[in-house]
Amino acid sequence: MTLSGNQKRKMKSASRLFAVQALYQMEQTGQTVDKVRVEFLDFRFGEAFEEYDMLEGDTALFSKTLEDAVNYQAPIDQMTDRALVAKWPLGRIDSTLRGLFRAAGAELLQSGTPAKVVISEYVAVADAFFPGGKERQFVNAVLDHMAREAKPEDF
Repeated sequence: MTLSGNQKRKMKSASRLFAVQALYQMEQTGQTVDKVRVEFLDFRFGEAFEEYDMLEGDTALFSKTLEDAVNYQAPIDQMTDRALVAKWPLGRIDSTLRGLFRAAGAELLQSGTPAKVVISEYVAVADAFFPGGKERQFVNAVLDHMAREAKPEDF
C-alpha cells in the first residue's frame, strides 16, 4: 500500500506526539530508552489519543527522536535554558513540556527537517496535551528561540 503525502505527515505527527509521551514516561518512571521504545512500538502505535486516531506512526522518526533526545540531552537542555526566562529554568517547567522541548531540540539539532516545520509540529503537540491553554504561545516562543540558535540558516 502506498501512502499519500497527507498520511505520511499524519504518521510523522503521531510519532512526535508519541516521542513526547515516551520522554515523559522515561522521566517519571526511570525506564530506559530501549524499554520505553519497545513498549511504544509494540503497544501504543495505532492507539487512539482522545478523539484522534494516531495511525501507526513513523517508527524511524520516533526511534531517532528518542535516541537523539537522550544522547544529546545536555546540549538540548542548555539550549532550552537559554530560551527560557531566567526565573524559569528547565527544571521548573512541566515535565510534559520538558519532553516536548527535548524531542523538538533533538529534531532541530539532528535532523534535516526545516526549523519552521519542527516549530509548527511541536506547537500542535502542545495543543494536544494542553488544549486551549497558554502553552501554545509559550512553546512557540521557546522553540522559535531554540530554532534560531540551532538552525540560523533557516531564518
